[in-house]
Amino acid sequence: MAFGRLERTTGPQPMSDINMTPLVDVMLVLVVIFILTAPLLASSIRLDLPRSEGATPGAAPQAITLVVDAKGQAYLDDQPLSQPALAERLRRIGAERPDTEVQLRADAAVPYGRVVEVMGAAHLAGLQRIGFVAEPAPPAAPSTAPSAGPTSTPATAAQPPRTP
Repeated sequence: MAFGRLERTTGPQPMSDINMTPLVDVMLVLVVIFILTAPLLASSIRLDLPRSEGATPGAAPQAITLVVDAKGQAYLDDQPLSQPALAERLRRIGAERPDTEVQLRADAAVPYGRVVEVMGAAHLAGLQRIGFVAEPAPPAAPSTAPSAGPTSTPATAAQPPRTP
């Protein structure tokens, strides 16, 4: 009896490449989470800021944020303060850093007198630089409809005919 050669078939080779699909899935989930949570980290006080065409955000080297909500409550760096406590805190900041800019964010529904009270407290504390924060006005849509103003009539219809 003759013995033949026993041939072995080699199994599948191990995969040496990294599967990128799970990595991409995890990264996309993280991006979505960051996109959703980033606006929540900016400020937790809801305001309806007035709109202005000249409103452009500016960055001051040293600035504090002073917020007055629709009820007239003042917040300094997102902490609610009464008027005497606000004046004392502004006085301390003014003594330490008199060149600090106060970025005043007042709701559109706040009475003008309340805004003046807060500005006066900052001014008495020695803080001379006060900036008003507003949202940019939405761009005006181009008008395609004819204007609603008076319409002109042809000269012949508006004047009586001349006789020689």
